[in-house]
Amino acid sequence: MQFRLSLALSATILIVALLASVFAFLAGYQEALEMQDNTLKQVATLVERQQMRPHYPTGAPAIAGDNEETRVIVQYLADSAIAPEPNDSSLPLPLPGDLRDGFSTVSVGGEEFRVLVRTTALGQRIAIAQETESRDRDARESARRGVIPFAILIPVLLLVVADLIRKLFRPIARLSAEIDQRDEQDMAPIDARDLPTEVRSFALAINRLLGRVGKSMEAQRRFVADAAHELRSPLTALSLQAERLSATEMSELARERLGKLRQGIERGRNLIDQLLALASAQSSPATARSRISVHKVYRGVLEELLPVAEKKQLDLGVEGDDCEIVTNELDLQTLVKNLVDNALRYTPAGGRVDLRVQRQGERVVLQVRDTGPGIPESERERVFDAFYRVPGSDEIGSGLGLSIVRTIASRAGASIELDYSDSAARSGLCVTLRFPATT
Repeated sequence: MQFRLSLALSATILIVALLASVFAFLAGYQEALEMQDNTLKQVATLVERQQMRPHYPTGAPAIAGDNEETRVIVQYLADSAIAPEPNDSSLPLPLPGDLRDGFSTVSVGGEEFRVLVRTTALGQRIAIAQETESRDRDARESARRGVIPFAILIPVLLLVVADLIRKLFRPIARLSAEIDQRDEQDMAPIDARDLPTEVRSFALAINRLLGRVGKSMEAQRRFVADAAHELRSPLTALSLQAERLSATEMSELARERLGKLRQGIERGRNLIDQLLALASAQSSPATARSRISVHKVYRGVLEELLPVAEKKQLDLGVEGDDCEIVTNELDLQTLVKNLVDNALRYTPAGGRVDLRVQRQGERVVLQVRDTGPGIPESERERVFDAFYRVPGSDEIGSGLGLSIVRTIASRAGASIELDYSDSAARSGLCVTLRFPATT
């Protein structure tokens, strides 16, 4: 729209300016000719008033400043008959004797002359003549000088209009940039106070749409959370029944099937916990924030997941000096726990999982590195989708861990990046999170 408006205004300005320039040129040209005709009239009036008698000297010396092209010739019209030569260099000029009073253009010896014939009060007919070439040249120069302001003002006007249009559309550009930078969970209304009146109604309509979408998303989150809460109790009861059943005597086949049942129940409980964590992460972003020690969160997660690492004989440790970031402690703990839990699940027995933290300029960088199979580059964007799992994986999981991580990272203003731990071997997964550093 900005381009079309600029193009339309520029074309209109150019067309109007071109027409105005042509009109100004023609008007200036005609006005210059009329002024020159008025000069001839004034000369004729002067001759009549002063009762001057034209005479035609021969062999007279040259006069300084005399120019044959611009000189004004005064003669009696009847003297045209005694012109010594039929060209424009002789005096008097060989003008036609039947010219009527008034202005006319006459050719004399191949040169055009503007001639004014006037009959005086004494009945004498006088002719005032001047070459038209010099008259036309002076008129064109005068007309061109009248067009010069248009040649200067048109580019200036085009630049002013282009700058004005950019300034008028600047609030819309800022609004577009603000919407592009928003988090996908941010449904806050758009600030329409600084927008033009014509666009404000559109922004208000977007606000109403955001409100409806926000209510729909909130209803979905409530449904997920409520469903997870409702499912937790029966799964807990089933888990207790399975525990009691495992204490009774049964055949090896029954005990094997009971073990698979308990694994399914445990997987269901983990899925419910993940659903509750996702619903909590996608809830209102207005959570309490404070300065949090990263090592403190690491230690809490390690204490909780260390039995899993010991069971698979994994080397689980922390590297780097402690740093502090400003965020919600529960969110950060949930984020790190999901990353470490994924790393422990997909790292083969005897592997290694490292939790790192370091400060890089204005950012605090958190990394969770493992020696597992890693994630192919073609799958790194999709793994953040809920319930998506990399094809070919045999590990039991819900596919919600990285979705929770991205949601929490986005709410905390952190960026997330996936890469191989060992780029040369294209193996292992390195998850890098960059948080704003505290001052």
